Amino acid sequence: MTQLTNDSIRKAVREQYGKVAESGNSGCGCSATSCCDESGTDAKTASMELGYSNTDVNHVPEGANMGLGCGNPRAIASLKAGETVLDLGSGGGFDCFLAVNEVGKSGTVIGVDMTPEMVSKARANADKAGHNNVDFRLGEIENLPVADDVVDVIISNCVINLSPEKAKVFQESYRVLKSGGRLAISDIVATAELPEQQKNDLALFTGCMSGASSIDEIVSMLKNAGFENIKINPKDTSKEFIRNWAPGRRIEDYVVSATIEAIKPKA
Repeated sequence: MTQLTNDSIRKAVREQYGKVAESGNSGCGCSATSCCDESGTDAKTASMELGYSNTDVNHVPEGANMGLGCGNPRAIASLKAGETVLDLGSGGGFDCFLAVNEVGKSGTVIGVDMTPEMVSKARANADKAGHNNVDFRLGEIENLPVADDVVDVIISNCVINLSPEKAKVFQESYRVLKSGGRLAISDIVATAELPEQQKNDLALFTGCMSGASSIDEIVSMLKNAGFENIKINPKDTSKEFIRNWAPGRRIEDYVVSATIEAIKPKA
């Protein structure tokens, strides 16, 4: 891709999720374009279907959970008190606010999002909740506004697939992680080659579908960045909710949700 094409994709993603943040509405799953299915699934119900608990969805600031995920990265993160956590594509702050409960007052949570409206929303949510160890920063996940070697755990929920430069995302992740730091990510991966028409559909890209990389591609990018102990676990059950992201287009035949884990080797 050319840099112009990359920037065009980022602009489309930024505009789409800026609208979601400003509307005050929730999506159902990552795809803000598909919104809810006919059953009217709300953000809390959608998140519980992705693996969050009733306690999770009811103990975050109102408006933090917009139902824009494809899994629960905290379920594999094993967060500990005092750790520094970085959330790539933090949105309204849902996963950040859950993480801060686990790392406690001695820990720190950093959320990075490239959409100004989302960052403003997340900061307002943090003020409402009285959290002073959550820091929301405006920036691109390919160029993280985070210092070297300061993060224990990186989490992300259905965001890296939206990047047109995924290799840079993993390189930046490696840079900011401490020695022995770990990735705990939920994202969309490709299980088959998308037809050209769907691959070039920008609405499917901003909806977290057509930008997905294959498992082999992700493993290669992680290895090239320096990561070890790479584990990618596709979730075939995710086809049920992905089907509702683009009804009638059989996207579930080409992509699924997966957990992605990796370790930065100890120095």
